[in-house]
Amino acid sequence: MSVFIIAEAGVNHNGSLEIAKQLVDAAKEAGVDCVKFQTYISKNIVSKNAVKAEYQKQQSEVEESQHDMLKKLELSFDEFIELKDYCELKGITFLSTAFDFDSINFLKSLNMETWKIPSGDITNLPYLIKIAKLNKPIILSTGMSTMNDIENAIRALKENGTGELTVLHCTSEYPTPYKDVNLLAMLTIQNQFNVQIGYSDHTQGIEVPIAAVALGATVIEKHFTLDRNMEGPDHKASLEPDELKKMVESIRHIESAKGDGKKAPAQSEKKNMAVARKSIVANKDIKAGEVFTEENLTVKRPGDGINPMRWFDIIGKKAIRDFEEDELISE
Repeated sequence: MSVFIIAEAGVNHNGSLEIAKQLVDAAKEAGVDCVKFQTYISKNIVSKNAVKAEYQKQQSEVEESQHDMLKKLELSFDEFIELKDYCELKGITFLSTAFDFDSINFLKSLNMETWKIPSGDITNLPYLIKIAKLNKPIILSTGMSTMNDIENAIRALKENGTGELTVLHCTSEYPTPYKDVNLLAMLTIQNQFNVQIGYSDHTQGIEVPIAAVALGATVIEKHFTLDRNMEGPDHKASLEPDELKKMVESIRHIESAKGDGKKAPAQSEKKNMAVARKSIVANKDIKAGEVFTEENLTVKRPGDGINPMRWFDIIGKKAIRDFEEDELISE
Protein backbone atom coordinates (compact mmCIF):
# COMPACT_ATOMS: atom_id res chain seq x y z
CA MET A 1 0.00 0.00 0.00
CA SER A 2 1.43 3.38 -0.99
CA VAL A 3 1.84 6.12 1.58
CA PHE A 4 -1.16 8.46 1.39
CA ILE A 5 0.23 11.99 1.11
CA ILE A 6 -2.03 14.85 2.17
CA ALA A 7 -1.10 18.37 1.11
CA GLU A 8 -2.58 20.50 3.88
CA ALA A 9 -3.71 23.75 2.31
CA GLY A 10 -5.68 24.53 5.47
CA VAL A 11 -6.43 28.24 5.53
CA ASN A 12 -3.43 29.22 3.42
CA HIS A 13 -5.89 30.47 0.80
CA ASN A 14 -6.31 33.54 3.05
CA GLY A 15 -10.07 33.48 2.46
CA SER A 16 -9.78 33.59 -1.34
CA LEU A 17 -11.42 30.91 -3.48
CA GLU A 18 -9.07 31.81 -6.33
CA ILE A 19 -5.99 31.20 -4.18
CA ALA A 20 -7.58 27.96 -2.95
CA LYS A 21 -7.84 26.78 -6.55
CA GLN A 22 -4.21 27.73 -7.14
CA LEU A 23 -3.31 25.59 -4.13
CA VAL A 24 -5.21 22.69 -5.71
CA ASP A 25 -3.20 23.16 -8.90
CA ALA A 26 0.07 23.23 -6.96
CA ALA A 27 -0.86 20.09 -5.01
CA LYS A 28 -1.75 18.25 -8.19
CA GLU A 29 1.53 19.29 -9.80
CA ALA A 30 3.46 18.10 -6.75
CA GLY A 31 1.98 14.61 -7.09
CA VAL A 32 0.21 14.30 -3.73
CA ASP A 33 -2.79 12.03 -3.25
CA CYS A 34 -5.04 14.58 -1.59
CA VAL A 35 -5.41 18.30 -0.91
CA LYS A 36 -7.01 19.21 2.40
CA PHE A 37 -8.72 22.38 3.59
CA GLN A 38 -10.46 23.46 6.81
CA THR A 39 -14.22 23.96 6.94
CA TYR A 40 -15.71 25.91 9.83
CA ILE A 41 -18.09 28.63 10.91
CA SER A 42 -16.05 30.97 13.07
CA LYS A 43 -18.75 31.76 15.61
CA ASN A 44 -19.30 28.02 16.17
CA ILE A 45 -15.73 27.18 17.12
CA VAL A 46 -14.25 30.12 19.02
CA SER A 47 -15.61 32.75 21.41
CA LYS A 48 -15.32 36.38 20.42
CA ASN A 49 -12.73 37.15 23.07
CA ALA A 50 -10.39 34.16 22.58
CA VAL A 51 -6.83 35.33 22.01
CA LYS A 52 -4.63 34.11 19.19
CA ALA A 53 -1.85 31.58 19.73
CA GLU A 54 1.63 33.04 20.04
CA TYR A 55 2.69 31.77 16.61
CA GLN A 56 -0.47 33.33 15.13
CA LYS A 57 0.39 36.69 16.68
CA GLN A 58 3.88 36.52 15.19
CA GLN A 59 2.51 36.09 11.67
CA SER A 60 0.47 39.29 11.70
CA GLU A 61 0.88 42.83 12.92
CA VAL A 62 -2.88 43.24 13.21
CA GLU A 63 -4.31 43.37 16.73
CA GLU A 64 -7.34 41.10 16.54
CA SER A 65 -9.07 38.25 18.31
CA GLN A 66 -8.77 34.64 17.18
CA HIS A 67 -12.41 34.88 16.06
CA ASP A 68 -11.72 37.86 13.81
CA MET A 69 -8.63 36.19 12.34
CA LEU A 70 -10.54 33.00 11.54
CA LYS A 71 -13.48 34.94 10.12
CA LYS A 72 -11.18 36.53 7.53
CA LEU A 73 -9.93 33.06 6.53
CA GLU A 74 -13.37 31.43 6.31
CA LEU A 75 -14.72 30.08 3.02
CA SER A 76 -18.47 29.69 2.57
CA PHE A 77 -20.16 26.33 2.01
CA ASP A 78 -20.95 27.38 -1.57
CA GLU A 79 -17.27 28.09 -2.14
CA PHE A 80 -16.38 24.64 -0.81
CA ILE A 81 -18.83 23.05 -3.24
CA GLU A 82 -17.06 24.84 -6.08
CA LEU A 83 -13.68 23.87 -4.63
CA LYS A 84 -14.60 20.18 -4.42
CA ASP A 85 -15.84 20.29 -8.01
CA TYR A 86 -12.55 21.88 -9.01
CA CYS A 87 -10.59 19.09 -7.29
CA GLU A 88 -12.61 16.50 -9.18
CA LEU A 89 -11.93 18.35 -12.43
CA LYS A 90 -8.20 18.31 -11.69
CA GLY A 91 -8.20 14.64 -10.64
CA ILE A 92 -7.11 15.07 -7.03
CA THR A 93 -8.90 13.93 -3.87
CA PHE A 94 -10.67 16.68 -1.93
CA LEU A 95 -10.58 16.55 1.83
CA SER A 96 -11.50 19.11 4.45
CA THR A 97 -11.45 19.03 8.23
CA ALA A 98 -14.78 19.96 9.76
CA PHE A 99 -14.42 21.96 12.97
CA ASP A 100 -18.09 22.16 14.02
CA PHE A 101 -21.32 20.21 13.69
CA ASP A 102 -22.74 22.38 10.90
CA SER A 103 -19.58 21.81 8.89
CA ILE A 104 -19.74 18.06 9.53
CA ASN A 105 -23.28 17.97 8.17
CA PHE A 106 -22.26 20.03 5.16
CA LEU A 107 -19.23 17.89 4.28
CA LYS A 108 -21.36 14.76 4.74
CA SER A 109 -23.65 16.14 2.03
CA LEU A 110 -20.62 16.26 -0.28
CA ASN A 111 -20.09 12.51 0.23
CA MET A 112 -16.58 13.00 1.55
CA GLU A 113 -15.10 9.51 1.92
CA THR A 114 -12.36 10.10 4.50
CA TRP A 115 -12.61 12.27 7.60
CA LYS A 116 -9.78 14.04 9.38
CA ILE A 117 -10.04 14.84 13.09
CA PRO A 118 -7.77 17.72 14.14
CA SER A 119 -5.58 17.60 17.23
CA GLY A 120 -7.65 20.28 18.95
CA ASP A 121 -10.74 18.05 18.96
CA ILE A 122 -9.20 14.83 20.25
CA THR A 123 -10.80 15.55 23.65
CA ASN A 124 -14.12 16.76 22.17
CA LEU A 125 -16.34 13.77 22.93
CA PRO A 126 -19.58 15.00 21.24
CA TYR A 127 -17.55 15.79 18.11
CA LEU A 128 -15.82 12.38 18.14
CA ILE A 129 -19.14 10.57 18.46
CA LYS A 130 -20.72 12.52 15.60
CA ILE A 131 -17.76 11.80 13.31
CA ALA A 132 -17.68 8.14 14.33
CA LYS A 133 -21.34 7.66 13.46
CA LEU A 134 -20.57 8.55 9.84
CA ASN A 135 -19.01 5.07 9.56
CA LYS A 136 -16.23 6.40 7.33
CA PRO A 137 -12.44 5.93 7.42
CA ILE A 138 -10.94 8.36 9.94
CA ILE A 139 -7.53 9.98 10.28
CA LEU A 140 -6.90 11.20 13.83
CA SER A 141 -4.21 13.75 14.68
CA THR A 142 -2.71 13.62 18.17
CA GLY A 143 -0.89 16.91 18.71
CA MET A 144 -0.73 18.02 22.38
CA SER A 145 -1.99 14.57 23.42
CA THR A 146 -1.06 12.07 26.09
CA MET A 147 -1.38 8.35 25.52
CA ASN A 148 -4.47 8.48 27.74
CA ASP A 149 -6.03 11.14 25.49
CA ILE A 150 -5.40 8.94 22.46
CA GLU A 151 -6.78 5.85 24.18
CA ASN A 152 -9.99 7.66 25.16
CA ALA A 153 -10.46 9.08 21.67
CA ILE A 154 -9.93 5.70 19.99
CA ARG A 155 -12.40 4.09 22.38
CA ALA A 156 -15.02 6.75 21.66
CA LEU A 157 -14.56 6.34 17.93
CA LYS A 158 -14.61 2.54 17.96
CA GLU A 159 -17.63 2.34 20.24
CA ASN A 160 -19.62 4.61 17.94
CA GLY A 161 -19.04 3.06 14.55
CA THR A 162 -15.49 3.79 13.38
CA GLY A 163 -13.86 0.91 11.51
CA GLU A 164 -10.83 2.02 9.52
CA LEU A 165 -8.65 4.31 11.65
CA THR A 166 -5.22 5.85 11.14
CA VAL A 167 -3.57 7.72 14.00
CA LEU A 168 -1.11 10.50 13.18
CA HIS A 169 1.67 11.47 15.53
CA CYS A 170 1.89 15.25 15.59
CA THR A 171 3.42 18.16 17.50
CA SER A 172 1.18 21.24 17.51
CA GLU A 173 3.78 23.98 17.28
CA TYR A 174 4.26 26.05 14.13
CA PRO A 175 7.00 25.54 13.14
CA THR A 176 7.94 22.56 15.32
CA PRO A 177 11.53 22.52 16.64
CA TYR A 178 13.29 19.29 15.67
CA LYS A 179 13.97 18.54 19.34
CA ASP A 180 10.21 18.42 19.97
CA VAL A 181 9.28 16.07 17.11
CA ASN A 182 9.75 12.85 19.12
CA LEU A 183 9.21 10.76 16.01
CA LEU A 184 9.61 7.44 17.83
CA ALA A 185 6.34 8.20 19.66
CA MET A 186 4.66 7.25 16.39
CA LEU A 187 5.86 3.68 16.92
CA THR A 188 4.74 3.75 20.54
CA ILE A 189 1.23 4.62 19.34
CA GLN A 190 1.33 1.77 16.84
CA ASN A 191 2.53 -0.78 19.37
CA GLN A 192 0.12 0.19 22.14
CA PHE A 193 -3.06 0.61 20.10
CA ASN A 194 -2.43 -1.71 17.12
CA VAL A 195 -3.50 0.91 14.58
CA GLN A 196 -2.28 2.21 11.26
CA ILE A 197 0.09 5.09 11.93
CA GLY A 198 1.12 8.25 10.17
CA TYR A 199 2.66 11.62 10.80
CA SER A 200 1.38 15.20 10.55
CA ASP A 201 4.39 17.45 10.19
CA HIS A 202 4.90 21.07 11.18
CA THR A 203 8.69 21.26 10.96
CA GLN A 204 10.47 23.45 8.45
CA GLY A 205 11.80 21.19 5.72
CA ILE A 206 11.07 17.73 4.41
CA GLU A 207 13.47 15.49 6.36
CA VAL A 208 11.13 14.47 9.17
CA PRO A 209 8.17 13.26 7.08
CA ILE A 210 10.61 11.28 4.93
CA ALA A 211 12.04 9.69 8.08
CA ALA A 212 8.50 8.94 9.27
CA VAL A 213 7.87 6.97 6.09
CA ALA A 214 11.07 5.00 6.66
CA LEU A 215 9.75 4.14 10.13
CA GLY A 216 6.42 2.89 8.79
CA ALA A 217 4.06 5.85 8.42
CA THR A 218 1.18 5.08 6.05
CA VAL A 219 -0.15 8.65 5.94
CA ILE A 220 1.83 11.88 5.73
CA GLU A 221 0.25 15.30 6.14
CA LYS A 222 2.21 18.46 5.42
CA HIS A 223 1.18 22.12 5.25
CA PHE A 224 1.96 23.92 2.03
CA THR A 225 1.51 27.42 0.64
CA LEU A 226 2.04 29.29 -2.57
CA ASP A 227 4.44 31.67 -0.83
CA ARG A 228 5.78 31.54 2.74
CA ASN A 229 5.94 35.32 2.82
CA MET A 230 2.16 35.68 2.60
CA GLU A 231 0.41 36.98 5.70
CA GLY A 232 -1.48 34.37 7.66
CA PRO A 233 -1.07 32.01 10.63
CA ASP A 234 0.28 28.91 8.86
CA HIS A 235 2.40 30.13 5.95
CA LYS A 236 5.73 30.20 7.80
CA ALA A 237 5.46 26.51 8.78
CA SER A 238 4.46 25.43 5.25
CA LEU A 239 6.31 24.15 2.22
CA GLU A 240 6.31 26.04 -1.04
CA PRO A 241 5.24 24.11 -4.18
CA ASP A 242 8.72 23.08 -5.33
CA GLU A 243 9.54 21.81 -1.82
CA LEU A 244 6.27 19.87 -1.67
CA LYS A 245 7.10 18.20 -4.97
CA LYS A 246 10.56 17.28 -3.67
CA MET A 247 9.01 15.78 -0.53
CA VAL A 248 6.64 13.63 -2.58
CA GLU A 249 9.46 12.41 -4.82
CA SER A 250 11.61 11.58 -1.79
CA ILE A 251 8.79 9.71 -0.06
CA ARG A 252 8.17 7.62 -3.18
CA HIS A 253 11.89 6.82 -3.33
CA ILE A 254 11.88 5.71 0.32
CA GLU A 255 8.78 3.58 -0.29
CA SER A 256 10.57 1.81 -3.11
CA ALA A 257 13.77 1.48 -1.11
CA LYS A 258 12.05 -0.16 1.89
CA GLY A 259 11.44 -3.35 -0.10
CA ASP A 260 9.92 -6.52 1.32
CA GLY A 261 12.35 -7.03 4.20
CA LYS A 262 13.74 -10.32 2.88
CA LYS A 263 17.55 -10.27 2.71
CA ALA A 264 18.77 -11.73 -0.58
CA PRO A 265 20.89 -10.48 -3.49
CA ALA A 266 18.96 -7.90 -5.50
CA GLN A 267 18.55 -8.67 -9.18
CA SER A 268 20.58 -5.60 -10.10
CA GLU A 269 23.58 -6.61 -7.97
CA LYS A 270 23.85 -10.27 -8.98
CA LYS A 271 25.99 -9.39 -11.99
CA ASN A 272 28.59 -7.89 -9.64
CA MET A 273 29.02 -10.94 -7.43
CA ALA A 274 31.75 -12.58 -9.53
CA VAL A 275 33.58 -9.25 -9.81
CA ALA A 276 33.48 -8.23 -6.13
CA ARG A 277 33.76 -11.60 -4.38
CA LYS A 278 36.78 -13.88 -4.27
CA SER A 279 37.70 -17.49 -5.01
CA ILE A 280 40.45 -19.87 -3.96
CA VAL A 281 43.38 -19.49 -6.38
CA ALA A 282 46.93 -20.76 -6.71
CA ASN A 283 49.42 -18.60 -4.81
CA LYS A 284 52.23 -20.09 -6.92
CA ASP A 285 52.63 -22.76 -9.60
CA ILE A 286 51.27 -26.07 -8.31
CA LYS A 287 52.02 -29.49 -9.84
CA ALA A 288 49.49 -32.28 -10.25
CA GLY A 289 49.40 -34.42 -7.11
CA GLU A 290 50.84 -31.69 -4.91
CA VAL A 291 49.00 -31.18 -1.61
CA PHE A 292 47.11 -27.89 -1.22
CA THR A 293 48.47 -25.85 1.70
CA GLU A 294 48.05 -22.40 3.17
CA GLU A 295 51.32 -21.50 1.46
CA ASN A 296 50.43 -22.49 -2.11
CA LEU A 297 46.83 -21.26 -2.00
CA THR A 298 45.36 -17.79 -1.53
CA VAL A 299 42.11 -15.93 -2.05
CA LYS A 300 41.62 -13.42 -4.87
CA ARG A 301 39.02 -12.09 -7.26
CA PRO A 302 37.07 -13.09 -9.34
CA GLY A 303 34.39 -14.90 -7.37
CA ASP A 304 33.29 -17.51 -9.90
CA GLY A 305 35.53 -20.28 -8.56
CA ILE A 306 35.55 -22.25 -5.29
CA ASN A 307 34.01 -20.22 -2.46
CA PRO A 308 36.66 -19.27 0.15
CA MET A 309 34.23 -20.40 2.84
CA ARG A 310 35.35 -23.91 1.77
CA TRP A 311 39.00 -23.08 2.54
CA PHE A 312 39.47 -25.90 5.03
CA ASP A 313 37.74 -28.37 2.71
CA ILE A 314 40.41 -27.72 0.07
CA ILE A 315 43.47 -27.59 2.35
CA GLY A 316 45.04 -31.04 2.47
CA LYS A 317 43.59 -32.26 -0.82
CA LYS A 318 45.81 -33.05 -3.80
CA ALA A 319 45.86 -31.06 -7.02
CA ILE A 320 44.09 -32.96 -9.84
CA ARG A 321 46.29 -31.21 -12.43
CA ASP A 322 48.89 -28.50 -12.81
CA PHE A 323 47.81 -24.98 -11.77
CA GLU A 324 49.59 -21.79 -12.69
CA GLU A 325 49.95 -18.89 -10.25
CA ASP A 326 46.64 -16.93 -9.91
CA GLU A 327 44.65 -19.69 -11.64
CA LEU A 328 41.31 -20.63 -10.10
CA ILE A 329 41.54 -23.92 -8.21
CA SER A 330 39.18 -26.70 -9.26
CA GLU A 331 38.51 -30.10 -7.72
